[in-house]
Amino acid sequence: MVQDLQRFKLPDGFRGRPAWFVQLWWLVQATLFKPSPQFMYGWRRFLLRVFGARVGKDVLIRPSVTVTYPWKLTIGDHAWIGDDVVLYTLSDIVIGSNTVISQKGYLCAGSHDYTQVDFPMIANAGITIGDEVWLAADVFVAPGVTIASGCVVGARSNVFSDLPARKVCLGSPARVVKDRNAAT
Repeated sequence: MVQDLQRFKLPDGFRGRPAWFVQLWWLVQATLFKPSPQFMYGWRRFLLRVFGARVGKDVLIRPSVTVTYPWKLTIGDHAWIGDDVVLYTLSDIVIGSNTVISQKGYLCAGSHDYTQVDFPMIANAGITIGDEVWLAADVFVAPGVTIASGCVVGARSNVFSDLPARKVCLGSPARVVKDRNAAT
């Protein structure tokens, strides 16, 4: 047998909060976060902070953003999180200051060990996005990846390994195509 899901078990403390708290967040996200008007950025920052997220000042988070576990999320000052972005925070996700995650981005901080029959969760699969990064539309970032400060990742790229600072990267898998030059 390659995979037996009857043997699957979440590691103790995996979610980081009790089940009732997780369910309360999901209820709040569905009823107070997502239906909020577009301009209510402060309201969405407040709700995330109430549930343990560390959110910097003047962060713009669209109402269609999905956050699995806010207590595993850190966002720096002046960051923008676009429409339909998924922050799958099974492990920590850290997003730097002045960083843009454009629409339909998917940051996936969790996976399974497919080499094991019980298909266990992979722990410590956090994602770090540096300061002044731009992930263009529909970028996927895999578990355990670090994207260094100043990097640009082109639309519809898939990031499966770390990307260096101040580079423009694109493709599947994303690769460096040129330097990112500062405006003068």
